[in-house]
Amino acid sequence: MQSLPSTRRALRHARRALSPREQRRHAIAVARRLRRAPHFLRAHRIAFYWPADGELDPRPLMEHALALGKTCLLPILDRASNSTSRRRLQFVRFRSGDRMRPNRFGIPEPNARGRLLTPSHAIDLIIMPLVGFDERCHRIGMGGGYYDRTLAFLRRRNHWRHPRLIGVAHECQRLERIEPQSWDVPLDAVATESRLYAPKGALI
Repeated sequence: MQSLPSTRRALRHARRALSPREQRRHAIAVARRLRRAPHFLRAHRIAFYWPADGELDPRPLMEHALALGKTCLLPILDRASNSTSRRRLQFVRFRSGDRMRPNRFGIPEPNARGRLLTPSHAIDLIIMPLVGFDERCHRIGMGGGYYDRTLAFLRRRNHWRHPRLIGVAHECQRLERIEPQSWDVPLDAVATESRLYAPKGALI
């Protein structure tokens, strides 16, 4: 069995190996799949992400959400969280035409200066990136722990119903089985170009 770092490297290589045409086709297929999902249709505030490193591009779905008049948000690194144990995300509203600037990882972010930040518990739906997933909707991220720390309150699901979490990925990122860690936050569903995965009995 591969180590987790080796698995991450292999999965990141697989998604980077997709051609621009395949990337675009997968992004459009996922957008068409999710724009009919009840969680998307009911959501007023939806957080997306800006794709990097071969991640599935959620921007076709974000463009559709903007056209519907939904509030779309993007994550920014919490600049007050310099230590590893405090790495978290904040969310700022995104509108078409907003100027972006790279964060310390080179990923574009909207400029949050002078703008209202939205806490994660006030978001209806978060469209999440991932490195790997399985059919039970367990997720492997990049390893920084930003989403897990930001959404740690969701592990108490009997108290929190929002935000709902849908991971998006290429089918080539699917693994046979992922053993979740105690700090992992489970997803409500994962959408790929091929199908929508959801835990048995879940309504998304």
